[in-house]
Amino acid sequence: MEYIVSARKYRPTTFQSVVGQQNITTTLKNAIKNSQLAHAYLFCGPRGVGKTTCARIFAKTINCSNVSDDFDACNECESCLSFNENRSYNIHELDAASNNSVEDIRNLTDKVRVPPQMGKYSVYIIDEVHMLSASAFNAFLKTLEEPPKHAIFILATTEKHKILPTILSRCQIFDFNRINIQDAVNHLKYVAEKEEVTAEEEALNVIAQKADGAMRDALSIFDQVVAFSGKSINYDQVIENLNVLNYDFYFKITDALLAEDHKQALLIFDKILKKGFDAQHFISGLASHLRDLLVCQDQVTIKLMEVGASTKQRYAEQAKLCSVDFLYEALEVATVCDFQYRLAKNKRLHVEFAIIKMSRILLKKKG
Repeated sequence: MEYIVSARKYRPTTFQSVVGQQNITTTLKNAIKNSQLAHAYLFCGPRGVGKTTCARIFAKTINCSNVSDDFDACNECESCLSFNENRSYNIHELDAASNNSVEDIRNLTDKVRVPPQMGKYSVYIIDEVHMLSASAFNAFLKTLEEPPKHAIFILATTEKHKILPTILSRCQIFDFNRINIQDAVNHLKYVAEKEEVTAEEEALNVIAQKADGAMRDALSIFDQVVAFSGKSINYDQVIENLNVLNYDFYFKITDALLAEDHKQALLIFDKILKKGFDAQHFISGLASHLRDLLVCQDQVTIKLMEVGASTKQRYAEQAKLCSVDFLYEALEVATVCDFQYRLAKNKRLHVEFAIIKMSRILLKKKG
């Protein structure tokens, strides 16, 4: 049986199954419901958040001859079947990263004149549209301004600022969100269940954080971890496979700083370096750890924490031991160290000095 990566296997096929973009999917469904379709849309946002996926679902749904009560495609009519089998002549995709010349756009505009063989609309999805050359944009402008009634353009880009204002003014613009940690974890749980993989929530949380807001990246990392760990995934396996620094190190070094024990803190830092981690990676992570302890100081801001339940409890316990003043000063030292790291000649000493300064914060206050 052919292996299909999770990012393809579990690619959403309905608006309902799109992760973390409810505001956009609701707007698109309402446009279909009220027959208020624009002739040009611009989907913009970070990679892997569902721009091209939403474009395909939208294109499929507006040509469906038997749309459901929830305004999703039926997957049974000839238009839906041809789309599912990659033989639809109503939906045309162009990768502007490799087809960015005037000639490519002229070929596209020639196709636009031809009405659809089936369904109401010919939909043209242009991915990475910001890669079009200036002359290609100009060649496209007239068609985008006055397209035939059957033509709908969906432009997708990760870099909206590179698109000409004259193009932007002719499109309805949808800004896609980064996928938040909890939405990513919930979807990974669903995929793990389908794949009969047992996974700890803390492990999935690390995968979601590593993906940095991109659901496609999260699924790719999930596949990588499954290949490493098999059908059972735990936290230790994930941090080992992804070369992520364990939370334990940050908790231990913070305990040493609170105890004004710079020797112990330096020994922990040495252990981290011997594990192969970069010193700047550590100091950046320590700054994030101190920030998380700061937001744990108040019930109002604790919702800003993006970690699993058991780790959040551990943060709450350590936060009780820290004063706001200590966290503020330590965070300032860590942030300055991170910022100046590139300029330091002796980078290890640069970070060690920052650790020593943080271990003396409480001592200074006593004095």
